[in-house]
Order: sequence, then C-alpha cells, then structure tokens
Amino acid sequence: MQLINRHLLETINPWLFRNKIIIIYGARQVGKTTMVRELLKRFPEKSQYLNCETFSVKQSLESTDPKTLKSAIGNTELLILDEAQRVHDIGLVLKIIHDTYPEIQIIATGSSSFDLSNKVNEPLTGRALEYILYPFSLDELRQVYPDHELMKNPGPFMRFGLYPEIAGKPESEARILLDNLTGKYLYKDIFEFEQLKKPQLIVRLLQMLALQIGSEVSSNELAVALQVSRATIIRYLGLLEKSFVIFRLQAFSRNIRNELTKKFKVYFHDLGIRNSLISNFNFPELRQDYGALWENFFITERFKLMQQTTINPNRYFWRTHNKAEIDYIEDTGGILSAFECKTKDTGKMKVPPDFHTAYPESTFQVISPENYWEFVTKNKE
Repeated sequence: MQLINRHLLETINPWLFRNKIIIIYGARQVGKTTMVRELLKRFPEKSQYLNCETFSVKQSLESTDPKTLKSAIGNTELLILDEAQRVHDIGLVLKIIHDTYPEIQIIATGSSSFDLSNKVNEPLTGRALEYILYPFSLDELRQVYPDHELMKNPGPFMRFGLYPEIAGKPESEARILLDNLTGKYLYKDIFEFEQLKKPQLIVRLLQMLALQIGSEVSSNELAVALQVSRATIIRYLGLLEKSFVIFRLQAFSRNIRNELTKKFKVYFHDLGIRNSLISNFNFPELRQDYGALWENFFITERFKLMQQTTINPNRYFWRTHNKAEIDYIEDTGGILSAFECKTKDTGKMKVPPDFHTAYPESTFQVISPENYWEFVTKNKE
C-alpha cells in the first residue's frame, strides 16, 4: 500500500512554532514514527529526530543542565523525541528545553500515555498540546481506495482492523500479523512499566471484554469471574485505556430519575485486535456478534472524524431502568446528538419517548451500513 498521509499532521500543523510542545500518544505499531518522519521531510535543514528507545539517546537526555541538553539535541529548530517516555523525568526535561530554548519546536511521541502523561502533566502545565494517533481511519484510506469501494465494503476492516501494517493485507497475512501484534507488542508497555504480577490476567480480562462490546459491563462481575478484587479490575481497565487498547463510554444522565448512571460500556480502538483475542475472523454478516461489531466500528470511526474536525464532544451511551436505550451520544457544548447503530435500517426505529421528552432539542439518527458514510468521513473539497 502506498504511503497514507495522516490527518493528524494537518491538525498539528497550525500549532508548529507557536511556543507549544506537541505530544502525540498512540498504541504501538499505530504509525507514530512514520508520521513524524514525514514531518521531518518538511523541514529537512532544521530538524532533528531522536529515538529515545536507543540507550545512548536516552542517557544523553537524562539531565537537568540546559547546556548538556543543548549538546544532546544539537542546533535544531524542530526536535522530535520518539518514544519519549523512555527518558527519566521526561516532563522536567521537556520543560527545561522549552523554557531555555523557546525557539525550538518540540514534538514528543509516546506509546504509553499512562507513563508519559503522568510524567509530563504537572511540569508542562500550559506548555503542551496533546493528541492521539489512532489506527487508519476510513477517511484516510480514501487516498488509496475509491469511495464506493470503502463505502460498500467495510467488512474487511471490521474483521482485521485498520492498523497500518495490516490494513489492505491479504487475509492470511493479516491474521498472522494481528496475532503477532496482540501477543508481543500490545501489552509491552503495561508489563514493562507496571511490573504486573499476573500478566495473564490482562489477556483473560481482554478476552472477557471482547465478548461484551456494546453491552453494559460490571466491574464486580468481572472481578468475580477472574477471582480478583474489584480494585484490581478497575486498575487494569485504566491501564488498558491508557495504552489505547480499549475505551469506555459512561452512561449519560442529567439526573432524570430512571436513567442509569453507574454502568459503562467497553469498546476496542481496533476490531482486528478484538477479533484476534477471541480467534474469530469470520465474515461479520455470518456472526452472532455482528450488531456489536457494527456498533464498535461506527463509534471508533466517529472518534477519528471528530479529531480530524477538531471537535471534541463528551461521549456516552444512554439507558433507563425500563431498558429504553441509545447506543451512542455526543454532547457538544450541551447540544446532544444521539445515534442508534443497526445492521439494517427498517425505518421503524424511532427516538425513545423518554429521551425525546427529557431532551427535546437533541437530534437522533439510526446508523446502518446504508447511511454510515456521511457520519464518519469528511466531505472532499
């Protein structure tokens, strides 16, 4: 597959050389290094790339002396620190470089936000902008596939996901690559930084979550099933979120009496990873979990579009105790957009009366394979 330009680059571009450190998070193998190397090509005479997983680079940056740091980074205007979480006290290091040499534009990438963000948040207050690089979006794939092909055939991406190394590969290769990614790389940072005593628990927890996408999840039930404490489950869920494997939607409520408020749902950032965990790459239409796959697929693609358009709504699901529900809600400045995901739109699905009564100014849309395209892609100019 030809090189695909990542939309995140265009989102970042207006902020270059405006006295802000730019931090890019993302899972391993999601394409961070490839993306920042493309940025280097735009400033070939002014840029410096440092791989912080290299011991000599890591060692040279672990200093609080500005002159020592300047010697390590050289005479550059654009400094890229790849896998920056490897550097001890990276937040303080970035702060010193930024404050002492404000003319240098720093871009730091990290595959483990639970580590990097913990180290940078306090030292870099007001100094940094943070972004997440996701797997390819359908909108990005329009650079290499015609719209009609993507629009009518999302099945391969629901089966094998959209990781850069995997998207577009033949099925036999995609399976091997996904199993390798899931087995060797996905949890590397969690195991390394957190020194987990029961690494197999992560895999078992993920397998259980993979079978519950689109359903309400109970941390108590997970704890009982895995024979660990609820506190352990909550901690592991947080780690998996911060390493960009899963994300959670909380229940939406404005204190209407019969709305659920304590439940949450779990989804996977990439369905290929999810399917690898449960060893099921069957065609979506032949699967019992087709509805859940479709829901997960739409929500993740919607996330990616919102980042591209620099809109950052709060995201929820909605359900009442009498089981009226809506799959996905975006709250943008108090304006609610509700989406119900269906594998086939029969035209019979209407907004739940309780929701309409409580939030009459909201919009409601059934999302199916027949109409999803306009909600996950940006109009071409």
